[in-house]
Amino acid sequence: MNQVPYPTGGAQTGQPMYTAQQGYPPQQQGSGALPPQQLGYGAPPPQQPGYGAPPPQQQGYGGPPPQQQGYGAPPPQQPGYGAPPPQQPGYGAPPPQQKGYGGPPPQQQGYGAPPPQQPGFGAPPPQHQGYGGPPPQQQTFAPTVSQQPGMQAAASQFGFGPPQGEVQAPTYTGSDVPDQDVDDNENATPPPPTAPPPDMFGTFAGYENTSFGTDFLPPPPPYEPPKPQETPEQSFTQATAITEDQARDALLAFVAEHCCFGKKAAQDMDIKDIAPSSAYHYSMTSFCESRTSAWKYEPYRGQHIDGPQNGPAPQPWDVPAQAAQLFTPQEAYIEVPHTATVKPCHECMAIGYKRCYRCYGRGRVRCNWCHGSGRRTEYRDGHHHHTSCTWCHGSGRRTCKTCHGHGRVLCWTCQGQGQLKMFIQLTVKWETHVDNHVTERTDLPDHLIVGSQGTEVFTQELPRVYPITMFHDQDVNRGSQALVEAHSRNWPSKRILMQRHTLRAVPVSEVKYEWKDTNTRFWVYGLEHKVHAPDYPQQCCCGCILL
Repeated sequence: MNQVPYPTGGAQTGQPMYTAQQGYPPQQQGSGALPPQQLGYGAPPPQQPGYGAPPPQQQGYGGPPPQQQGYGAPPPQQPGYGAPPPQQPGYGAPPPQQKGYGGPPPQQQGYGAPPPQQPGFGAPPPQHQGYGGPPPQQQTFAPTVSQQPGMQAAASQFGFGPPQGEVQAPTYTGSDVPDQDVDDNENATPPPPTAPPPDMFGTFAGYENTSFGTDFLPPPPPYEPPKPQETPEQSFTQATAITEDQARDALLAFVAEHCCFGKKAAQDMDIKDIAPSSAYHYSMTSFCESRTSAWKYEPYRGQHIDGPQNGPAPQPWDVPAQAAQLFTPQEAYIEVPHTATVKPCHECMAIGYKRCYRCYGRGRVRCNWCHGSGRRTEYRDGHHHHTSCTWCHGSGRRTCKTCHGHGRVLCWTCQGQGQLKMFIQLTVKWETHVDNHVTERTDLPDHLIVGSQGTEVFTQELPRVYPITMFHDQDVNRGSQALVEAHSRNWPSKRILMQRHTLRAVPVSEVKYEWKDTNTRFWVYGLEHKVHAPDYPQQCCCGCILL
């Protein structure tokens, strides 16, 4: 072994002097290259040529950068850098099978570093791994579609294709691709989604009859009637009769609304009699709630999943739901708690894409301009000329505009996610059911009374109303009793939330009059003095105006 020369002062004591890094034993010199600032470690003697040294920017590393394959001796102008002798493999050039990597095999981190028994020489600290190129197992590559089936990263590749007119081999590799190109159909639409198989649905107590595509209507809980109470009644005040002037003005307004009616009869008629009366309009209104359940799905994009692990699912009528306003039709959709699960998409088998419905997976379609021939016939100068089709560049086919030449499109069921969120959806509907009963003893049609204004005699609003029984007109009492009983049994699958019944008095006056040799009558009804005059003598069906 060559002796390390002692510097001045060291020979006097007989001990070597280390001025840069104390504590390193002299018997480890030559293990790797040391930076120039680490004095005391001598370079190999001149008789040991070929010791490679790294470039200045890689001091402390025993190997050159990856781009310098075939490391061996350093350039002549860089003497003094210590490197292991050639008989120590792993120093200098890498093995042939690892060309392009600036260090030893993957198991020897810190390329160009000395053996493990000599830590700290010629190798970077552990946090500096990867100098000179990472080992093969540390290289990262972008995931491909096959590595991430059904994920958004794969789906994002479907919207890019070659330029228009360029034909490229399709990327859809299914066995259902036709052998020949198909005609282009600009109106092609995705086929309707298929129903999920039954094994994708869970089983929950109270929802055994719930299925996909069909709403299940569970019966409401039984009604518990409140304690009996007296039904409030209100006395009715007889409507006052109208005067002759009011009857004439009402008839003139009625005639003015009909362009073919003449006003002479209304102006010159002789009113013989006015018989006032009151019609009673009783209305029964029930505000009902119904609930239906059905399995639903939506693309899973990482949203919260409230599954059975959070507890049992509540019964259909136990899910909280409240109408925004009474006696107003409305509808709400609620996800039943603790029924959600994540399942692979049944439409695309969790891949995230399907065969293109326009080109059937070929990625191209026949050119519409040349009908797939690649050539067109033009007539000019009295002759037919055959030219190459400019739309498809003579190929006879064009890239599919739907899939951009890939032959596949995003799955229309999972929207390219590959997974579905399955859950039970509760549909809550609030409906208003109204029935009417009219008591009217003239020949005036009953339906006219319903839509006219009147005086409110009695009204009541309760979860369950009681029929009117003490009114002076028994026909009103019988009508109220019949409607209340009908509303209690007509909707067994719905829950009655609130009921309201109202009794109105609508004034009706029957007016008998004479005009020329005609004796007839008309009715004035409602507070707004509407007129019903089916026998008015001055009517014309020819479109003319009678004065």
